Amino acid sequence: MGHDVGKTFSESWHRVADLRVTLRSTVTVRKQLFRGKHWYVLQDPFNNHFFRLEKSAYAFVAHLNSAQSIAEIWQKNLQQNPETAPGQDEVIRLLAQLYHANLLFCELPIDSQKLFERYRKRQQKEQRGKLSSLMFFRIPLFDPDAWLNRHPALVQLLTSRAAFGAWLIVLLLAGKTVIEQLPQLLSETESLLSINNLLLLYCGLALVKILHEIGHTLVCKRFGGEVHTIGIMLIVFAPLPYMDATSSWSLRKRRERILVASAGMIFEFFAAACAALVWASTGPGVIHSLALNMLIVASVSTLVFNANPLLRYDGYYILSDLLDIPNLQPRSLEQLKYLARRYLFGLRQASSPTDNRKEFWWLSIYGIFSGAYRLIVYTGIILLVADRFLLLGLLMAVFCLLIWGIMPLGRFIGYLISSPELARVRSRAVFGSLILSLIVVFLLGIIPVPNRFRAPGIIEAQNHLLVTSQTAGQLSQILQPNGSQVVSGQPLLQLVNPELDIEIKLTHAQRDEILYLQQQSAAFQADATRITLKRRLHALDSRLAELQRRHQALLVTAEAAGTWFAPNLEQHIDSWLERGKKLGDIVSTDGFKFVAVVGQEDAASLFSDQTSEQVTVRLSGLENSELQIVDYQVIPFEQVKLPSATLGWKGGGTIPVKGQDDQGLETIEPFFRISADLKQLENHTLRHGHSGQIRFSLAAQPLFTQAYRKLRQFIQKRYQT
Repeated sequence: MGHDVGKTFSESWHRVADLRVTLRSTVTVRKQLFRGKHWYVLQDPFNNHFFRLEKSAYAFVAHLNSAQSIAEIWQKNLQQNPETAPGQDEVIRLLAQLYHANLLFCELPIDSQKLFERYRKRQQKEQRGKLSSLMFFRIPLFDPDAWLNRHPALVQLLTSRAAFGAWLIVLLLAGKTVIEQLPQLLSETESLLSINNLLLLYCGLALVKILHEIGHTLVCKRFGGEVHTIGIMLIVFAPLPYMDATSSWSLRKRRERILVASAGMIFEFFAAACAALVWASTGPGVIHSLALNMLIVASVSTLVFNANPLLRYDGYYILSDLLDIPNLQPRSLEQLKYLARRYLFGLRQASSPTDNRKEFWWLSIYGIFSGAYRLIVYTGIILLVADRFLLLGLLMAVFCLLIWGIMPLGRFIGYLISSPELARVRSRAVFGSLILSLIVVFLLGIIPVPNRFRAPGIIEAQNHLLVTSQTAGQLSQILQPNGSQVVSGQPLLQLVNPELDIEIKLTHAQRDEILYLQQQSAAFQADATRITLKRRLHALDSRLAELQRRHQALLVTAEAAGTWFAPNLEQHIDSWLERGKKLGDIVSTDGFKFVAVVGQEDAASLFSDQTSEQVTVRLSGLENSELQIVDYQVIPFEQVKLPSATLGWKGGGTIPVKGQDDQGLETIEPFFRISADLKQLENHTLRHGHSGQIRFSLAAQPLFTQAYRKLRQFIQKRYQT
């Protein structure tokens, strides 16, 4: 099947048809294989520019010479390859891209200069790129390639199999260490973003990134690549190292390109492993804190940035090679533009950057998700900066809105109004854009949609008794198993406290000594001495009574009749239990209620009576466990103690709790408590302490209204404004 007329011919062809251009003499060409298709990489070693071409495009570029015009070469190519030869529009776009990359040699007449607009557009593009990458600004410093060429043995040693073996051993040792000391590690990371730790956090980040860039440099050099740039990248205005490994694009083997892209993360994992071993073997101090920061930074930065293919870092290039889709990000952007031009504007001559159906979908999906993820990451960075420097965060937000919102919108409007490409379909393009905008506004700002919120909670028996240890001791025996029926006064647990036994014996001995002194020398003692002995005896009697009470409390008994629930008590056998430690519950199964924790942002809806009568509870881990609420009450004052540690971070829940609270009950932020009476169904057996969520249905509102309310609540809560 031949070319579509709309794709073959171009109204601008006369501007380039008579040009005679060639590739620069310094350009080298290497062949690569992606998804069974041949690609060609053009490289200019003088400016380190690279450009990938498909086979059909290279078939045209390879014949460029000063003896023939572009029109002659294109006509000949069309005759030889009628099925795959690029159309005139594609040729113009290809020549402009090669020209902008400084890979073509030619002298252009004035009209062709206007078509390409080489330097002006290139400079504008670079300036826009720098502005739009304000938080990732790069400053090149020096060329390390000559030094690496003088030390090939060092490169071979650090990228050898022996080095990989050492890396693997250190990683396994560090993994074992982290697993064994995970609770302590999580506890220490709570103060990671404190003001006092920011300097150490930056130092850890800088050290990790230095090793990251060294990894890229060494592996790229190992496979024959060139590294001509090492510099500083300003990430959120913090200087960090970077290197340019674009020469790895020219490597023929996909495995080598993937290893170059992975090298930075491999070295980061080594840094994290070494930091973990140092952290575990040192006490509190600068070295210990620096190692902790390096461990966390190497892990988080690898997951959020480097390993994530949705950002154009290491993971992106790895995914591009694994999928055999070169130029994944720019081609996905072109794919989204093609979809808009072809199906929204009705531009029939618009062409997709791929003719492979699988690539078609990959490019479309990647373009959407990468754009969304970039927005999320940049928003998170702005919020992180605003937490410490509110004014700077606001300025960054305004700048990003200008660069990624207002300016692109202005360019799009200009494109709709004046682009020659839309000359024949301008009315449809403008009308379609307006209709699409109105549909979005209608869907987001006018149509009401269901509005709900959920709150975590637990089931409590309406009549239940909390059983705690009345005195400290070691749990020696469980007298009643979990789930058994007990009566008032029945023994449940036996604790032992050898120190208490010794103290009782010592107090008895002291009391006997006082009695002996009173009996043996009563006639010779002065009144003051007798009074002193009497007071001391009285104090010993009081202390002995208290000690005996505590000793009796070592036998924990039921204070009421009911079902004894202590599901995790077996884990504490032979463990020391402090006074006040929760041991279990004695509950009655006559009725149950659901106690939920509602944050301040959702509590306003409850107090303003915006909720409907549809309130349900869904229990965790059970399908079709939706329970109906008979009635509920909101306790009208703030609380900071959770009804159960199960709801907090330390118990596996979602509510943030204070790290210094060993019981995991004291929350970081106040909350409101809801008590809801449950209607028990025949097919559900309710259990005291079972966690779940209560769901409230609010009045339906448009998505924009819901999002605006949550945004206001978020800002007020985060910045107290």
